[in-house]
Amino acid sequence: MSWNDEKVEKLKELWGKGNTASQIAEIIGGISRNAVIGKAHRLNLSAKIKARSASKTNNNFKLNNQNNIDNSRKGRKSRFKSLIIEKDFEPENPKQLEELDENSCKWPIGHPNEKSFYFCGRTSLKEFSYCKLHLLYAYQPKGKKEDSGDKEETQEYNEKKITAV
Repeated sequence: MSWNDEKVEKLKELWGKGNTASQIAEIIGGISRNAVIGKAHRLNLSAKIKARSASKTNNNFKLNNQNNIDNSRKGRKSRFKSLIIEKDFEPENPKQLEELDENSCKWPIGHPNEKSFYFCGRTSLKEFSYCKLHLLYAYQPKGKKEDSGDKEETQEYNEKKITAV
């Protein structure tokens, strides 16, 4: 299938009206939805962002659960902050892949192709694969833009701890 000028113009027209890629493919005929998406991308057509109107029950469901979501985010954020407050991380215990067990931190240090490559080896937290320090890197808390100061403080603190160890 090749795109001719007529098909491209039809694509631009239908895309501008807000038709879906599947609808456009069906109208033009002989092309797939993915071909439409690819061509629209190559033509730099604006991304379609349409807010679909939700039903009343869906809106009520969202409103009722919003408090639960906010509370869980606060809990998650405070858990990560409690890790930052701790200042006594155990020393690294370098281990090779074969030496790792369920309680070892599996944070890779270095590049796997280098002979100096190893895993952290500290004691991992229950139900996690990483120690307290590497957990801060691996599981970044979900936050808003105004939380960016906290993230910078966390990164600075982590860098100090790594150089100290």
